[in-house]
Amino acid sequence: MRCLYIDTSSSFLYTAIVNDNKVEAEIRKDFGHSLSEKALPEIVSMFEENKLSPKDINKIIVVNGPGSFTGIRIGITIAKVYAWSLKINITTITSLEAMMISSNTNTIKVPILDARRNYVFAGIYSRDNEEILKPSYLKIEELNKKLAELDNYTIITNDKINEYPLTEEYIPNFLKIVDKYKNKENINPHAVNPNYLKLTEAEESKLQ
Repeated sequence: MRCLYIDTSSSFLYTAIVNDNKVEAEIRKDFGHSLSEKALPEIVSMFEENKLSPKDINKIIVVNGPGSFTGIRIGITIAKVYAWSLKINITTITSLEAMMISSNTNTIKVPILDARRNYVFAGIYSRDNEEILKPSYLKIEELNKKLAELDNYTIITNDKINEYPLTEEYIPNFLKIVDKYKNKENINPHAVNPNYLKLTEAEESKLQ
């Protein structure tokens, strides 16, 4: 099975083509604010440089959040149009799941994304990658209370969060991610939606 993995939930473009436990092509680049302009052309170039056609893909795995609102929409839009137009299977995973499965630590895994204003996106997973705390949007103090109940854990993040100076850097392991989720249930492309875990600032302002 040849899978296309897409993650644009941050300023990075993480994408790869994995075929039978072999990474045929990959991109790991920080495009900052130009990600929306660069993502699709970079993916197209990845196919062309490796002499692959979009029709060669059997399944798409796309990260649907949490993370950057704009970034999430970019990846999902590319994946949905691709899957729908070529009738390719598609499924979603969270950015926190990708961070968790990429880690090599033998401790409890705690992937974290900075959600600003003393909030984080976080999940907690056992040494065997079983979910202890589902991906959540919560205050740092709330997460700290949950962490106080754990014996041994590792924070996984690329964000600078003062409360967590000792962390494991997130480096996506495309082989492990695809192997874990390639058999996950397929979704109708029209049903693939962002999983922001929080309201947008515009939505929050309407509630005030």
